[in-house]
Amino acid sequence: MKNIRNFCIIAHIDHGKSTLADRLLEVTNTVSQREMQDQVLDDMELEKERGITIKSHAIQMNYRRSARECEGVQGSAEEYVLNLIDTPGHVDFSYEVSRAIAACEGALLVVDATQGIQAQTISNLYLALENDLEIIPVMNKIDLDSAMPEEVADEIVDLLGCKPEEILRCSAKTGMGVPEILDAIVDRIPAPEGDPDAPLQALVFDSVFNPFRGIISYFRIMNGTLKTGDHVKFFSTGREYDADEVGVLRLNMEPCKQLSAGNVGYIISGIKTSKEVRVGDTITHVNVPCEKPIEGFEAVKPMVFAGVYPVDTDDYEELRASIEKLQLNDASLTFEPESSLALGFGFRCGFLGLLHMEIVQERLTREFDMDVITTVPNVQYKVKLTNGSEIDVYNPSGMPEPNNIAEVYEPYIHAQIITKADFIGPVIKLCMDKRGILKNQNYLTTDRIEITFDLPLGEVVFDFYDKLKSISKGYASFDYYINGYQPSKLVKLEILLNGDPVDALSTLTYVDNAYPIGRKMCEKLKDLIPRQQFDVAIQAAIGSKIIARETVRQVRKDVTAKCYGGDITRKRKLLEKQKEGKKRMRQVGNVEVPQSAFLAVLKLD
Repeated sequence: MKNIRNFCIIAHIDHGKSTLADRLLEVTNTVSQREMQDQVLDDMELEKERGITIKSHAIQMNYRRSARECEGVQGSAEEYVLNLIDTPGHVDFSYEVSRAIAACEGALLVVDATQGIQAQTISNLYLALENDLEIIPVMNKIDLDSAMPEEVADEIVDLLGCKPEEILRCSAKTGMGVPEILDAIVDRIPAPEGDPDAPLQALVFDSVFNPFRGIISYFRIMNGTLKTGDHVKFFSTGREYDADEVGVLRLNMEPCKQLSAGNVGYIISGIKTSKEVRVGDTITHVNVPCEKPIEGFEAVKPMVFAGVYPVDTDDYEELRASIEKLQLNDASLTFEPESSLALGFGFRCGFLGLLHMEIVQERLTREFDMDVITTVPNVQYKVKLTNGSEIDVYNPSGMPEPNNIAEVYEPYIHAQIITKADFIGPVIKLCMDKRGILKNQNYLTTDRIEITFDLPLGEVVFDFYDKLKSISKGYASFDYYINGYQPSKLVKLEILLNGDPVDALSTLTYVDNAYPIGRKMCEKLKDLIPRQQFDVAIQAAIGSKIIARETVRQVRKDVTAKCYGGDITRKRKLLEKQKEGKKRMRQVGNVEVPQSAFLAVLKLD
């Protein structure tokens, strides 16, 4: 055990985590030159396309130091087993980071030498410190002309309270300084603690569904030893299984006979149903079980809720199975069944943010071949009724009638924005426009400022992040956490097509924003809804009050084309006949709302 090191790499987006992981795998010869590619751990097609890490990826490396390099260092020319977990950097995937941190004793905190410390750097650092991890600060991209190593080193010293000489400098792209990082991992990160002879306690930190082998669970053994063929059980469900295969996670899964305390590995036990495996569960032996489970992770709290419906209503059960399999691999996704008048049966899903929602929708399409419609995203509101009771409202259709509502409370977030001093004016104006309350301003350096705001979450989930990036030319970084509920004036904005409400397009919004949003939605839908044989009235309404209207004009056939000359009454007779037909058609006509209309409403400026 003294030769095992478990560590993760944490950083803000685009600070070079995955590239550094590539170099570590190269230097330790874990990946051959033939298998080597950029972002080798980002194995999802979506990750490579977007250039972001969505999932945490675990991999084991073997590192041998020569005796000459180890003079005066205990455990000289020994071989070390390094278990690395590469984590995402986006705020929407912070739950992945918290799970990776729970399986480690140390973390490499990577900071970009050209950009300095950003919001997610601080957030991930606090996560690591809460778990008592040993932090090794690494300054990346020092080979670039725009690097500011001295200024960034001062920022890291202020943040961590470490000495300047403890900060490692490297270039993950060229490989400069990477061997020193490996030495620091061995010297500074403590070996895992645990008793290999104690009853088995293994923490499940991730799982994946394989159509041929069932569910594969990834675990970290805290105490005890797990062998192939052992009779094990999962603590929370009490279900018993045989460990058909146990092994370590290298580039591919490598089976081995046994794993003991301190190790990270995988177990295949022929589990077919996804409900039987939970992230944060404990695996133990059936014969000699441990007394109590390991404390898992905090239950995830979804921030954004949206309805996910199959395009073809017959695919409902298939969609349920797909979401369950996806939830195995993405434990921050929550869902429950719901139905809609316009869209039929589907699920109300909870996401950590808008990017998370987009990624889940994309993964359902690519990995499970499911065509889905996603409704307008909402957050969770608390409604106090006139009879004194309180209910939670996840979507507009659950909102009680206005005469039954005493008060509505909406969730607020505590947002940290780090930006260059040049953009402070536009950033504050953006937050004020979103009903934000300025709490604090703090200059990190002469040119960089940290602004703290309290903002309503409902204002942030739509386009806040995109606008923040635009006005700051990509420099501002943003991190947040939920900060309780506050009373608010909210109204339910409904969209009516020919007098019938489309519940998938209805939304809860602040009273002052209802008029401009209603008008924009009507204008957008007018462009997107195809013309019918009859007029389609698009209306935005608050209760019984119509606040905006657009009309999609009917497609008319020229019924008088066959008349040439003759009396006007012949033409009039044909037009009257057409008018009667149009009236009858309007009574039975059904307006199809295309998927592009639902998506366009999300992208309203």
